[in-house]
Amino acid sequence: MSQLPPSPASPTVDMKYLIRALIKYSASDLHLKAGRPPLYRINGKVIPAKMPELTAEQLQGLVFAVLSRNQKQALEEKRQIDFSFAMEEQGRFRCNIYYERGNVSAAIRMVPMIVPRLDDLGLPPILKELCQRPRGLLLVTGATGCGKSTTLAAMVQHLNETSYTHILAIEDPIEFVFRDMKAAITQREVGSDVHSLQEGLYGGLRQDPDVIMLGELRDGPTIQTALTAAETGHLVLATLHTNDARGTIDRIVDVFPSEAKNQVRVQLASTLVGVVSQQLISRADGSGRVCATEIMVKSPIIEQYILKDQLDRIPEAIANSNSYYNMQSMNQTLHKLVNAGTITLEEALRGSTNPDDLKLMFSGFSRDQDYQPEDSSQKPKISIKLAS
Repeated sequence: MSQLPPSPASPTVDMKYLIRALIKYSASDLHLKAGRPPLYRINGKVIPAKMPELTAEQLQGLVFAVLSRNQKQALEEKRQIDFSFAMEEQGRFRCNIYYERGNVSAAIRMVPMIVPRLDDLGLPPILKELCQRPRGLLLVTGATGCGKSTTLAAMVQHLNETSYTHILAIEDPIEFVFRDMKAAITQREVGSDVHSLQEGLYGGLRQDPDVIMLGELRDGPTIQTALTAAETGHLVLATLHTNDARGTIDRIVDVFPSEAKNQVRVQLASTLVGVVSQQLISRADGSGRVCATEIMVKSPIIEQYILKDQLDRIPEAIANSNSYYNMQSMNQTLHKLVNAGTITLEEALRGSTNPDDLKLMFSGFSRDQDYQPEDSSQKPKISIKLAS
């Protein structure tokens, strides 16, 4: 599919109309820019709608219709703004409005109204155990648009259904809206409820939380406060834009100055619960995408590798700890998905950071000593659409 089906003759082009089309064609994102028709991301591909090109004036009218007076002022001052909004009977949407060559542009992502469960997403059962740890730092990582926020929300929902706890979520902006079940969930939005992520996290330590969920660890001060929160008896759930566990640890340590790196390694080694790195791979039947994950659980050997700055040995430790610690490498996950017929070998090789090793696994000469492929007749649970 290179283009969406034609729109009805002379439609009233407003944001509601564009959002309805996003839902109708199961798109994950809507891109609006001057000089192009509306663009929809469907199964990972950005496809233009069969509509006239939007003028700069039309686009500004579309965008400003969903902004409050304060948001318009913030957009003029900062030249970009993140926020979320809801449309009656349509759903919730995360939006980034920004200027491009002097014109207003927008990227809008749909956020499901119903918070997904971990089982619905086809994620490994070990995630239920990890998110119920009493303290520590649990990270979900991956590229933009790979479903990190959805996985994080599913973890919070699992705690909501199973634990009598206080969960503090500090988000920029709020995406999924939770309804209290067993847990009490406090959701604070950066900009409207608190001035900054770091300020919300620092103040949150005085608000008696058991679990703290952060949208993203963006800078040194926020990472340091998150580590401190994990050290002082809280479970901290957060995301990072890194591709794997090794890169995640390297990124966290690298944020700090040279004289502080050893101390950060000690903090990470003692507080880290695990790292879930994920990506979305196109299904073989073309019906959507499936979530492929690498899972690192902190074990004694992982702790030693962090302390001794031997991060290059972490990938092998993950691959060899499939049975006892329920870890899995990205190649192991891709291998399972190909054997199950969920994805093609070509897509698996494209998604692998080490395609040569993946080829070895298919040839029967895998370097993963502890890994035993699943029976290809056992189909894994496939993910629903994921929001970042």
